[in-house]
Amino acid sequence: MPGLVKAISVSPGQEVKAGEPLCIVEAMKMENVLRAERDGTIAHIHAKEGDSLAVDAVILEFA
Repeated sequence: MPGLVKAISVSPGQEVKAGEPLCIVEAMKMENVLRAERDGTIAHIHAKEGDSLAVDAVILEFA
């Protein structure tokens, strides 16, 4: 679903553990916390705070 990026909690090169919050997206008047589903390293962040997201938009990539 489309939404608005409210916050990004990680940076490129950062190592994250499963369950760690990555970003907050506001959609349908609800704030959704997106969490890492596995351990990994953040390779690239495509979105920034305040960006409007389309359906299936890429927010960030794992290395």
